[in-house]
Amino acid sequence: MQSLLLFTGIILFFIAALSITNSLQRRKGNGGKRETVPPPAANPGRNGCCGAHEVCERDSLIDAFAEEAEYFDDEELDRYAHRDPAGYSAGEADEFREIFYSVLDEEKPRWIRSLRRRDIALPDQLRDEVLMIVNELRTQKMHPC
Repeated sequence: MQSLLLFTGIILFFIAALSITNSLQRRKGNGGKRETVPPPAANPGRNGCCGAHEVCERDSLIDAFAEEAEYFDDEELDRYAHRDPAGYSAGEADEFREIFYSVLDEEKPRWIRSLRRRDIALPDQLRDEVLMIVNELRTQKMHPC
């Protein structure tokens, strides 16, 4: 019986302490509802992109207002503007592949956006390979282990 009274007394003590602490916090002005803060982006890089999306939202917004295309010593690809991606020969696809692998890893997504701005479609033969490599680079950027 004594242990039950002792246990009840301890519980009442903690309830009283909690209510006193809450009333003191309200008097200080800390009793309002807390504002929820969105979680930070997953490991943002130098340019502010987290790399968690297939196409970075930040870059997509910038692309919407971009006027000029960026060149990566690939001016010769301009002759492929307005072409059907399925209509490339194996040699033409190899030309794209050679330029893709000569571009630095961190610039590969920018190169793809540059092609899009210039209305140059990637050959169908190369599209899956390019997307796989770009996704792999973004995964490495998010988890650099």
